[in-house]
Amino acid sequence: MDNESEREDHPPKQLNRFAGFGIGLASLFTENVLAHPCIVLRRQCQVNYHARNYHLTPFTIINLMYSINKAQGPRALWKGMGSTFIVQGITLGSEGIISEFTPLPRELSYKWNLKQIGGHLLLKGLTCVIAMPFYSASLIETVQSEIIRDNPGILDCLKEGIGRAMGLGVPHSKRLLPLLALTFPTVLHGVLHYIISCIIQKLVLLFLKKENSPNLPAENSSSVQSMLDAYFPELIASFAASLCADVMLYPLETVLHRLHIQGTRTIIDNTDLGYEVLPINSQYEGMRDCINTIKREEGIFGFYKGFGAVVVQYTLHVALLQLTKIVYTTLLQNVS
Repeated sequence: MDNESEREDHPPKQLNRFAGFGIGLASLFTENVLAHPCIVLRRQCQVNYHARNYHLTPFTIINLMYSINKAQGPRALWKGMGSTFIVQGITLGSEGIISEFTPLPRELSYKWNLKQIGGHLLLKGLTCVIAMPFYSASLIETVQSEIIRDNPGILDCLKEGIGRAMGLGVPHSKRLLPLLALTFPTVLHGVLHYIISCIIQKLVLLFLKKENSPNLPAENSSSVQSMLDAYFPELIASFAASLCADVMLYPLETVLHRLHIQGTRTIIDNTDLGYEVLPINSQYEGMRDCINTIKREEGIFGFYKGFGAVVVQYTLHVALLQLTKIVYTTLLQNVS
């Protein structure tokens, strides 16, 4: 009898593991693939200082997405996706190598102190510096208009990043800012994004645990609810952390992207019309000048150009998480 009951319980356990993997995979797919058109449009709007339409709402962004897709095809909305994965790989790889050969901790222990926090944040800052030229190359790939682009190679991001770091490769204008001038805003954005994400994630997890503690499932309760309680709080916390960090740092990201793109002779889509192209010929002297110029010429909302794309991006994320939850719950109930 015991062996029979073990055999009966075994498939649901396998299903639970598979479902947990599937939920995580769905979340990664949404963040890195499904949301990529939103990232493309968001960045194009951020660097377009010519634009009269700021696209602060999701409705104008959806209309712009339709216009670009109609004029250039769906490929225009997924451009540069491979380079974003390359930048993530370089960031993770450099973080692992630095932590391996230095005392800088990759993870904080439960008994952390200020020295450990400082070393951990220093590690994050160093990885931002290493990934910076490749981030610039990836940014160009995502905003460059598909109309004037040749067929890019998968490893073009690596080649352009190395060229940017060494001052070689594609000719740039005299307005190109040196990487040294980009170091402070890049590290500031990267480290602040990480700090805000960590704080929000911890707070949301703490809140969810307190909310769920009075309603802890009994031993005889369904495995469905227990598995939902096991998987979804982490995903919700990660979602909230990413959303809050993106929203809070959006103005800084706008400034950062304009500084990175300056002088690279990049031509973007006209985000007012959805067709035609525009050259980027900004002449910012640095971070402070960029902030003052945007405030003077475009107003406070100039820092939030393309914000509607963030709304669309995270709405898609919520919808897919909810759909995954429904499918997962139905599947487990049927098996049970």
